[in-house]
Amino acid sequence: MESEIFERIQEYLADQLDVEPAKITRDSDIVNDFGADSLDVIDMITTLSDEFGVDIPDEEIENFHTVGDVVAYVEDRA
Repeated sequence: MESEIFERIQEYLADQLDVEPAKITRDSDIVNDFGADSLDVIDMITTLSDEFGVDIPDEEIENFHTVGDVVAYVEDRA
């Protein structure tokens, strides 16, 4: 069963990147699979920081390649 955090991130990405939610998995590469650019990633990080009350330093952003990377980071800090 997927976590609530994954489901919320999946829903956000589906809306932001105009992707079917079912196509978004923990293994999905945010840039390569969905065509997200750096502005999309910055917007995602800002929104998720606010939504989950988690501080995500700029230097951590480069470590986010897959949806699972983002989910794990938020789950560890939420």
